[in-house]
Amino acid sequence: MGCPPVLQVVRKGDAWALFARSFRQPSSASATLVHAALRDAESWPSWSAYADVEWDVPAGVDRPARVDDLRTIRSRTGRVCGRERVVEMVPDQRFSYEQAAGLCTSHRGSVDLVRAPEGGTDITWSATYRHSLPPLDTLRRRRLQVWVHDLASYANSIVSRNS
Repeated sequence: MGCPPVLQVVRKGDAWALFARSFRQPSSASATLVHAALRDAESWPSWSAYADVEWDVPAGVDRPARVDDLRTIRSRTGRVCGRERVVEMVPDQRFSYEQAAGLCTSHRGSVDLVRAPEGGTDITWSATYRHSLPPLDTLRRRRLQVWVHDLASYANSIVSRNS
């Protein structure tokens, strides 16, 4: 079971608020395995609410994701949900991104991986974002909570299959 969420309203002025949220979930998987799942766009539909995640790289280029790469994310309804840019990757420790286009262009997220004392990895998915509509915060908060849980579950299932 994950830890309770952290909420901090960083700044509120006019009709906009900047929110910071963080959710933690333990996994029995290694940080290497979890980081690989984050970089593997083809795995996202099997553990996230997205139907399709594609890295925007030239045709014929087969390489791991890297900083400044863009990815296009489509929802299960088939419409383009947004485009994200990778802003930081520290192997087996951090995967950070920002929304480049879409509903919440102020969204910046980071997945931090820390070796758990009892083995496995503690996964913390954090995000900051700005908006003026309270329902968007509720939806974004729920999505972050689900993403970190589903990522941990996916990594755990790989560990179980390989045991």
